[in-house]
Amino acid sequence: MSLTGFASPWWFLLLLAVAAVIVGYVLSQRARRKRTMRFANLELLEKVAPKSQGWVRHVPAMLIVLSLLVLTVALAGPTAEQKVPRNRATVMLVIDTSLSMEATDVAPTRLKAAQESARSFAQNMTPGVNLGLISFAGTATVLVAPTTDRGGVVKAIDNLKLAQSTATGEGIFAALQSIESFSAIVGGAEGPPPARIVLMSDGKQTVPDDLYAPRGGYTAAQAAKQAQVPISSISFGTTHGSVDIDGKPQDVKVDDESLEEIARLSGGDFYKAASADELKRVYDDLGEQIGYELKDADASRPWVIIGTLVLMIGAAASLFLGQRLP
Repeated sequence: MSLTGFASPWWFLLLLAVAAVIVGYVLSQRARRKRTMRFANLELLEKVAPKSQGWVRHVPAMLIVLSLLVLTVALAGPTAEQKVPRNRATVMLVIDTSLSMEATDVAPTRLKAAQESARSFAQNMTPGVNLGLISFAGTATVLVAPTTDRGGVVKAIDNLKLAQSTATGEGIFAALQSIESFSAIVGGAEGPPPARIVLMSDGKQTVPDDLYAPRGGYTAAQAAKQAQVPISSISFGTTHGSVDIDGKPQDVKVDDESLEEIARLSGGDFYKAASADELKRVYDDLGEQIGYELKDADASRPWVIIGTLVLMIGAAASLFLGQRLP
């Protein structure tokens, strides 16, 4: 039962009518008492009249007035902040598929754990959100353009393949281009739907070496900021991961610093996940943020129910105490 906002507050003018009812009831009770005192034989009345019910006889009237107050609030249209599914939004899931994702510091491997969490993220996303998928290693590939069909996204997640190098900037630029193309088609009178990039990576950018290069990760993040597309970056993995490349073990320490900076430059958020469970919690959190929004929704139903129940109880009390309706 909310009292934080009202859709039609002018209905509170009815409180003047409720106040008039209260005044009328009080005046009628006083007039009734005067008539009784004026015409009754007081000695005889004390002998034959039943014992007065006192304040109890006013309970029905009090309940009915209370119900009128509650129903007036209901008519004013109380609103409450509620979580409702988004009916339009675009999300590009950008997943790092470089060879470092084969590290087993996150069981069974970083890639397998990432696939499981990404699959759950896609399946649980609200129906109105358009979800796309991009994989990147040395280059970026748009595997699924934004769509509400979750089956294609899940199948593409299951078929992710590893490759050499890490071109983080290319993954972001590919996501921005895909969002721009999709928005041009579905924009309409309301404009393009809000968009976001969810970037999951475990390693440092290697192509190009400079993050501020024209196709670097920081440059891409700045472009995302200009396009008003925040990036939620997820740093996935640990500081002690390693993989065998050409028979030689290589450390693949997770790069938190660059991924956090990418999120900051784009106006988004940074998340760190060092295990499969942590990654799942991050995706669940993102699903709540992206798939739902807080809106002021109608909250009059509880007021109507309570007002009606109180009115019925008041009527029943009147019949029980006075054998008549007020």
